[in-house]
Amino acid sequence: MPSYRQPGVVLTDHHLQVPLDHAQPDGEQIAVYAREVVATRQAGAPLPWLVYLQGGPGFGANRFTGTPGWLGRALKEFRVLLLDQRGTGRSTPATRQTLPLRGDAKAQADYLAHFRADAIVQDCELVRKRLTGGAPWTVLGQSFGGFCATHYLSAAPEGLAAALITGGLPSLDAHADDVYRAAYPRIARKTAAHYARYPQDVERARRIADHLAERPVTLPNGYRLTVEAFQSLGILLGGGDGSHQLHYLLEDAFVRTPAGPALSDAFQEEVQARLSFAAHPLYALVHESIYGQGERPTDWSAERVRAEFPQFDAGREGPVPFTGETIHPWHFVEDPALRPLRETADLLAARNDWPRLYDPARLAANEVPVAAAVYHDDMYVDTAHSLETARSIRGLRTWVTDEFEHDGVRAGGPRVLDRLLALVRDEA
Repeated sequence: MPSYRQPGVVLTDHHLQVPLDHAQPDGEQIAVYAREVVATRQAGAPLPWLVYLQGGPGFGANRFTGTPGWLGRALKEFRVLLLDQRGTGRSTPATRQTLPLRGDAKAQADYLAHFRADAIVQDCELVRKRLTGGAPWTVLGQSFGGFCATHYLSAAPEGLAAALITGGLPSLDAHADDVYRAAYPRIARKTAAHYARYPQDVERARRIADHLAERPVTLPNGYRLTVEAFQSLGILLGGGDGSHQLHYLLEDAFVRTPAGPALSDAFQEEVQARLSFAAHPLYALVHESIYGQGERPTDWSAERVRAEFPQFDAGREGPVPFTGETIHPWHFVEDPALRPLRETADLLAARNDWPRLYDPARLAANEVPVAAAVYHDDMYVDTAHSLETARSIRGLRTWVTDEFEHDGVRAGGPRVLDRLLALVRDEA
């Protein structure tokens, strides 16, 4: 467990072997990595622990330099653990390069069935017992991390001193179809708000879409930029500054060349960085499975449900409709980081034996202090679903706000964490 320093903090690496399948504790083991962060002045103090559950799924924990935002606030009183959830970061990564080690597509899909919130929480419990000597800890769950925290409350509440959730209260029983039927109208609202803020982007987006409809562009990394792929840049609109980022991306799209107008190298480079799943393929592979419960498959839900909303067809007259946090079969055709995994993704979409993730009876009897920031028109997590779940968890206190978008814990930093801590401590 080597330790090292950054200004104001001491960092310690933790590596742990955990069962791939927690139902078979003596079976195959995989690695889980976590980075401990503590303020230098308190490095030797017996502080309580706070574990950060990253959003996603499929993203490793944030790599911080110094103590920005919520982390600086947390370090005033906690020893913080930044967990790379299984399959991400330094925790036995699951990618197009590593998954072939499992065997064929079926073997890969069976393997990835163990990478949902239930397994992540069981990993957390093994890590907790190793690091805290059995003492409960506080979890801070952002987005999908909040889904994990909700499962934690269902499955192992004895491990929790408190649960803090930001933009991540899931529906307890909604199928993926219900999630996306609620999502597409929100995405449309965010797109309309973007065009109201930047009306010049209506013409810019239409020009790009028309250009791609005539001749899709292959980006430098081999990603084939189609109209649908371009529309998916709307995922930016769920963040506090996402509309501004999208605007500045669109304004530099074209350059003049001897052959006529072309999408600029700078535009292509930035779009490639925004759209490629090379750094986080697990997100695309298991995204819909986080809603899988029971015998009903997800069956490429976002793709099927989109067909119910013809207004998302970019070929229609009017402003180009952007889309958001949805995964489609075409991702596994256009993105070179995902192409080798298409059959694996199909098998996961067809799977019909997902364990249920939430226990309504146990949540109704909850005794763990819980507070959740619910963003008023969150593009990624449906507000109505979140509030219904909040009412189902005994003692949960909500902070409903339109001050932030989905990334409030990053954008609002200390204020968001301060408010949630005050709520679980009955100080607000």
